[in-house]
Amino acid sequence: MCAIFCARKSLSVDIYEQNDKCAKKILVSGNGRCNITNKHISKENFFGENNTFVEDAIKNFGFNEFEKFASSIGLLLETKDDGRVYPYSNEAKSVATLLINHAKNLGVNILTNQKVSNIKDLMSKYDFVVVATGSQAASHLGGCDDGMKFAQKFAHNIIPTYPSLVQLHLDSPIAAKTSGAKTNGEVTLLINHKKDSSCFGDILFTSYGISGFAILDISQRASISLMNHDHVSISINLLPSFNPQKLSSHISNLTKEMADFTILDILIGLIPIKIAMSLLEDLEISHTIKGFDIHTKLIKKIANGILNWRFEVKDTHGFRHAEVSGGGVDTKEINPKTFESLKQKNLYFCGEVLDIVGQRGGYNFAFAWASGYMAAKAITQKS
Repeated sequence: MCAIFCARKSLSVDIYEQNDKCAKKILVSGNGRCNITNKHISKENFFGENNTFVEDAIKNFGFNEFEKFASSIGLLLETKDDGRVYPYSNEAKSVATLLINHAKNLGVNILTNQKVSNIKDLMSKYDFVVVATGSQAASHLGGCDDGMKFAQKFAHNIIPTYPSLVQLHLDSPIAAKTSGAKTNGEVTLLINHKKDSSCFGDILFTSYGISGFAILDISQRASISLMNHDHVSISINLLPSFNPQKLSSHISNLTKEMADFTILDILIGLIPIKIAMSLLEDLEISHTIKGFDIHTKLIKKIANGILNWRFEVKDTHGFRHAEVSGGGVDTKEINPKTFESLKQKNLYFCGEVLDIVGQRGGYNFAFAWASGYMAAKAITQKS
């Protein structure tokens, strides 16, 4: 993005790409569909020690500006009801191809398999240098902390990094037994035994713990709390449309109508069978107990388990599996209107290398596009 806007103003631009091709993270985004931005963008969609840093960027290059840019390179966008935006092609490959081809057509020189090791040497060769190296997230795609090391060469402060939009490891053998089971529900994050936030969405149990969109949505807060050595746990509500009284009454009626059926048979009409079996095991209730043997106290215990299934979180699934990373170059040392370093003239930082991380839903891409534009605008005005 930065290279394109610089080249449009007739600047000569080289891109140093450590991989054998550009845009590998774009190619895997949105499960190959590329959730390219969001129609509704505000500072509240971003985290960092100073999330107000994003305000100038999203004001100057928000959804309308991005849509106009996308149209100029032949990329049509489709906006979903919740504000998420995808390419009409529904294919991440088309996004990457159009961006790369447009840059090349403008004369941008893309040097692949070129890993930069000496940022000061690069500064001596160019009038301006833009660091857009991303973070350690998705290391198998080239994610690394090189950009932060470059920043440190110029005495920049680095905010400790952590995985975000990432799966969680649970301290529970039950979770592993439930591996492969998927459902929709509400997940509440508890920090030091106090409610922090709640998210509704799909929940997927795995061999190491838990995944799904609801988990990714709370993972930023969970990850930073784990880094701070807080006690982190989650509560899963498998049936958020029920309250305890309504659910207890419903199960009670079922046990009477299905007196000769097991509790497992009764529950599988409410929740997936594998989850039902694991929940009963966790509650230390035999799945073979019959309806006529289930008393009121037991019904309340089951209802509470369904609506408030607790697990302790011991770790995240790590940077390799994270979609993005929090932390990075301290934004207090970056000009929010130009993205130029306040410690080194003509050195710019944009995208995920900075201490800004967005929510799930296209916000991280939105910041990448906006920050790339802001850096280019500042550079072209200086040239």
